[in-house]
Amino acid sequence: MSVLILKYRSGEEIKKGDRVLFHGNPTEVEPVAFDPNEPEHAWHVREFGGGVMILDPMISGRTFIATDQLNDYEDLEFVSRVGT
Repeated sequence: MSVLILKYRSGEEIKKGDRVLFHGNPTEVEPVAFDPNEPEHAWHVREFGGGVMILDPMISGRTFIATDQLNDYEDLEFVSRVGT
């Protein structure tokens, strides 16, 4: 199994700590499970195909978006990356 490159609909690569809008709310990307060789994420990639966790404390708390559903989330919008 190879490393997945997860991207927003706009084309930017998804990375932990990204600032995003999720359903119009300012939120943050928590862990990103994409590397089947990384012990912390391998089980998740094998079981669910990987994906991202969005931290939205105002509305939903945490929301997991599976890799195969990312393109369906029109309400997930990249804003900025920490450290860039």
